[in-house]
Amino acid sequence: MEMFFYGFMQRAFQASFLIAVIAPILGLFLILRRQSLMADTLSHISLAGIALGLLLNINPTVMTLVVVVIAAVLIDYLRMLYKSYTEISIAILMSAGMAIALVLMSLNDGGSNASIQQYLFGSIVTINQEQVYLLGALFVMVVGLFLVFRKPMYVLTFDEDTAFTAGLPTKLMSIIFNVITGVTIAVVMPIVGALLVSAIIILPAAIAMRLSKSFNIVILMGVIIGIIGMFTGLTASYQYGTPPGATITLVFIVIFIITIFIKKSVNQVKYKKSRTPLAYSEKPENKK
Repeated sequence: MEMFFYGFMQRAFQASFLIAVIAPILGLFLILRRQSLMADTLSHISLAGIALGLLLNINPTVMTLVVVVIAAVLIDYLRMLYKSYTEISIAILMSAGMAIALVLMSLNDGGSNASIQQYLFGSIVTINQEQVYLLGALFVMVVGLFLVFRKPMYVLTFDEDTAFTAGLPTKLMSIIFNVITGVTIAVVMPIVGALLVSAIIILPAAIAMRLSKSFNIVILMGVIIGIIGMFTGLTASYQYGTPPGATITLVFIVIFIITIFIKKSVNQVKYKKSRTPLAYSEKPENKK
């Protein structure tokens, strides 16, 4: 296809593949920890970091990384304060991040606000080679940590008390996970946009969970779904001239709807088979 002759599309597909592998790993843990909205929260806080960087004439990416790391630690601290209501920490920081971002945006001049708009909506087709390298480094870090600490994270996710009793550093592990999630969002946000980054992280894992109950298979299927959704959305965006991030998100939503209908149909077939009565000739009273 002709789109592969363009350098920006080649970089876009490279970035799409890397994001498609990273997203389900983080997304599944976020869902299982009941922190699906944390990605959305950190994206709002990332906007505050970008606005602060532009206001102080500091590299927005560097400032965003600093801000999200601090926010990730605060999220875990607030989560410990409200153990029975973990969503409170997310709600507090989400509103605080958005409020700070709006105030800082009002203090910036028009040119800076235009730059913030680019981060708000993002564009995967404008990615440069340095961003691809940064995503590659993030890919190696996330996949490497997952392979090494998969079992401890599994225990921590499903039963934090058991993990603590087993001697695992639960607080440190939780903070590191939040920091890695924040760094991922800070890196991915300029590519897909702050408004859609949480959807692209959560949806592949959510779809895979509808198709399997096995932890490892969900991760594998999430990666496959992520690659299909990212590549399909990117191709459709090129063909029809639609925003890449929004198109990719809509593709994931369509896949999600399709899996719901498929799962429902399969369950109905299984139910009908289980309820099918024995044939008349097979009934015990007709046997001699």
